[in-house]
Amino acid sequence: MSDARLEQFKKMVADFPDAPMAHFSLGKEHLGRREYAEAVRALEEAVRLDPQYAAALVSLGDAYAGAGEPQKAREVLTRARDTALGQSHASLAEEIDERLASLE
Repeated sequence: MSDARLEQFKKMVADFPDAPMAHFSLGKEHLGRREYAEAVRALEEAVRLDPQYAAALVSLGDAYAGAGEPQKAREVLTRARDTALGQSHASLAEEIDERLASLE
């Protein structure tokens, strides 16, 4: 993956520190690179800024799982599932159920 892309997302976070999407994008880039600690930090910030950001919660759960923290992953994914259902995103909730099942 391109370092330019990573730098672009870091710049987006620097330019828009209060934008959940900026932190989410950076976190997803780190997640794709299997840089789990960095992904967790960015995605936690996205969720802090927008606690109802279901996609960020799912990615945060994935980052915790990748970092070898299945209990935290389970907690965040359960919250993501509740959030998705509350937003009438049944298909996302089903996808989260699959992730939760794979943690067991």
